[in-house]
Amino acid sequence: MSQGTKRWILGEQGDPAGHPGQCWPAGKGPEGRPACQSCCGHKAEPHTVIPAPLMAQDRGMGPVSSPLTTHVLDTASGLPAQGLGLRLSRLEDHGQQWTELRTSYTDHDGRCPGLLPAGQMKVGTYKLSFDTEGYWKQRGQESFYPYVEVVFTISNETRKFHVPLLLSPWSYTTYRGS
Repeated sequence: MSQGTKRWILGEQGDPAGHPGQCWPAGKGPEGRPACQSCCGHKAEPHTVIPAPLMAQDRGMGPVSSPLTTHVLDTASGLPAQGLGLRLSRLEDHGQQWTELRTSYTDHDGRCPGLLPAGQMKVGTYKLSFDTEGYWKQRGQESFYPYVEVVFTISNETRKFHVPLLLSPWSYTTYRGS
């Protein structure tokens, strides 16, 4: 989140498409984006809007347990990458077809709670796709990589797996975390 940008919750679903984004005073937002109706009393400055389900931890609901986790850090700002879109897929049909399991966004801490619910993990090849272009555009920043795909193998469905991503507009690093 850029310095001085405020974080607000807009309803239960975020913007009309359910995405985090920018919120402007009523009647002043770009077409298709939320115009602030009640979250901030019509403040004059734009601010980040996060769908309420992503703020579950902020409301004391606690994190959702998952055997697969990710944590994205924006190394350009030194802060968690909040609101980064991602998709989790699994390779099916004997290695011929990716099946999308989940689409989500990182929370205020750069994490995605409940990425893969307990009991749904299978041995196989998985892919986390991160929408880095959307993330950087939202911050008014040009970037080199429009998306990052991390493909990894799960060989034991009873273990926990952590896939961190360190991200800047010009580079990224990932590794098997703990």
